[in-house]
Amino acid sequence: MIYLSLFLTFFKIGVFGFGGGYGMLSLIQHETVVSHQWLSAAEFTDIVAISQMTPGPIGINSATYCGYTAVKNAGYSVPMAILGSVTSTVALVLPSLILMILISKLFMRYMNTRAVQSVFKGLRPAVVGLLAAATLILMTPENFSTPEENPWQFCISVALFAATAFGTGYLKINPIRMICYAGLAGLLLL
Repeated sequence: MIYLSLFLTFFKIGVFGFGGGYGMLSLIQHETVVSHQWLSAAEFTDIVAISQMTPGPIGINSATYCGYTAVKNAGYSVPMAILGSVTSTVALVLPSLILMILISKLFMRYMNTRAVQSVFKGLRPAVVGLLAAATLILMTPENFSTPEENPWQFCISVALFAATAFGTGYLKINPIRMICYAGLAGLLLL
């Protein structure tokens, strides 16, 4: 039963996940942590971190890890958890595959029409909102701690967040280097 639930959940995320992987993160988090409670908030945060560091799109990587963890947390064996990974990944990709096959034939013909351009203009703000929601979802006490609980960890977390945002956004430092720097800083300071 969990496999059907995983398939339907990730298929729905694949249908409504505009904005790529980062736009999907808020949908994945809501479905896996809040709605179905397959994962804890801390597990989801770890999954996002691993998904960012591994090759491939973050949305697909997150679906793969979430499917595995959800089935494993339900008490199934590793081979069954791997089947959960496959189920979630296929379900997430399938709507895009179907839509791209259908739309690609029509898009080239109608891409310059006013209606199509208007649809894309309407989707742009929604994508930005989904990306902002993904950012806000990850700004939790599990990731930053709190000033009352652990002031040192909170200050270091905020400083690393600010330094990474400044380094990648303003100084144009390679994100891979920033991940390595932040990991090293976490190892030394936390």
